Amino acid sequence: MDEVEVVVAHSERATLRVGDVFLKVDADQARTATEVEAMALAPVPTPEVLWRRPPVLAIAAVTGTALGRLGEPSPASPAAWAAAGAAVRRLHDAPLPPWQGRGGWGGRDTGALAAQLDAECAALVSDGVLPDGLVARNRQVAEAVFRPHTPVFTHGDLQLTHVFTEDDAVTGIIDWSEAGPGDAQFDLATLTLGHEARLDDVAAGYGPGVDTDAVRGWWSLRSLLNVRWLAAHGFDPFAPGCEVDVLRARM
Repeated sequence: MDEVEVVVAHSERATLRVGDVFLKVDADQARTATEVEAMALAPVPTPEVLWRRPPVLAIAAVTGTALGRLGEPSPASPAAWAAAGAAVRRLHDAPLPPWQGRGGWGGRDTGALAAQLDAECAALVSDGVLPDGLVARNRQVAEAVFRPHTPVFTHGDLQLTHVFTEDDAVTGIIDWSEAGPGDAQFDLATLTLGHEARLDDVAAGYGPGVDTDAVRGWWSLRSLLNVRWLAAHGFDPFAPGCEVDVLRARM
């Protein structure tokens, strides 16, 4: 039997790898249903669904190598990043999925999201997690997110670890549980978070429609909302190149 590898595990979900099979256990089966349906609709390479027996979803591993990891230099070429941008554009140009909700933070009501952000900024300062000036500056940058936009079919959690390439072509995009109608710039910002110099490569593949102010706004907003959650779930947002460094870069 192949060794069992724990890919991720926290109170909401766990993912195990056994050979070339990933077993995903999620406390929220609505997320799993979204993932399965989104992979069937998305016009980009996605993993094969092997079987689903709630609360477990089994999917096949995709070929290729992830674009990189947050906090580490990306080994992928500019052409691979451009290919990722082109794949994201195909997704955003596809018809909207038939469900409401999801889309990560990019799919949320802007008023509710702004209120959540303000509450989180206040907690970051009052709990002594981050200095007031750093939080205030990034809250200001995040204001660019709150502008009119047309929803598109978004992945909703398009971290660079979720995009795999080989020979400068996208071979698979994984983890679709947050897919839904949302802000295109949120996907682009999530993909390039902590790898800001790669935005030009992604834009070369994506084509017209990249709003750099909104992308920067999402870098700040996503990082502000994630710092305390990450620390509470065993991750380190203060690690080099990660969320706190993203916030410092806005200074």
